[in-house]
Amino acid sequence: MGRYIARRLGQMVFVLLGATMILFTCLFMLPGDPIGSLAGSDNAHDPAVVEVLKERYGLDKPLHEQYVRYVGSLVTGDLGEDYVQRREVSDILAPKLVNTGKLALVAIVIDVGLGLAVGLIAALFRYSVWDVLTTFATTLAIGFPTFVTGFLLQKVFVVELGWFPLLSRGDFQSMVLPAISLAIVDAALVARLMRGTMLEVLRADYVKTAIAKGLPRRRVLSHHILRNSVIPVVTYLGISFGLLMGGALITESIFNWDGVGLALVTAVQMQNNPVVLGVVTYGVAIFVLLNLVVDLLYGILDPRIRYQ
Repeated sequence: MGRYIARRLGQMVFVLLGATMILFTCLFMLPGDPIGSLAGSDNAHDPAVVEVLKERYGLDKPLHEQYVRYVGSLVTGDLGEDYVQRREVSDILAPKLVNTGKLALVAIVIDVGLGLAVGLIAALFRYSVWDVLTTFATTLAIGFPTFVTGFLLQKVFVVELGWFPLLSRGDFQSMVLPAISLAIVDAALVARLMRGTMLEVLRADYVKTAIAKGLPRRRVLSHHILRNSVIPVVTYLGISFGLLMGGALITESIFNWDGVGLALVTAVQMQNNPVVLGVVTYGVAIFVLLNLVVDLLYGILDPRIRYQ
């Protein structure tokens, strides 16, 4: 197990290097001039000011030298200096990561709680009215883009009913609607996945044997059916974190939630490359670590899985 974890952590280093290298190249190819934003409209055409700013931020060097410099700073935890606020990127992103983490945690709780419950009931009462309603509702939810769901929730519960604040205050009440908007598609996918997996498990020979041996239905459900049905769901939840991060870009902008999604959108608009790189670096690192946790959970849920 220790060797397996060490190997996966080593792989994370190469994933981080690959992601930052691709992003570096893409930022270099994008049109625009970040130095113009740094210098301001009055000094944007002053060669002396432009040269000083390029030297300060290392933008006078070739792209590969800039990348090597960034990786060297990254090893020490330095993500660079923000172009706009002239502050350390790590200091700027730290509270925003906490806010996005809270939002993602609430969304995942909704995913797991609602998705598993709906999928479980739909599978146990297959072809019933509840099953048909579940299939219809989940199909409808999956078909709605995140930004459409967000605007609808804001229109109904903020503008019409006034149950939630229009501008985020950073409290739990302000978190409810963006979390629901972020979670609704994933919850529908979890419900569909749980239903399909449970139907397969219910037809498995070991379940039929357990029932034939006279085991209580509750024990068969908890020890044989649920435990084996939830493994694909755990796999999906590990992958869905990336979807949540992507959805946060839109959701946080709609609901003005002060997280990394809103910070990334603002940074892209202002060509604030250090913040863009910082958000992506954090996102890739968290995504890889969560996938490691998911892989380790396999061994807990299914003892047949061993790590060599």
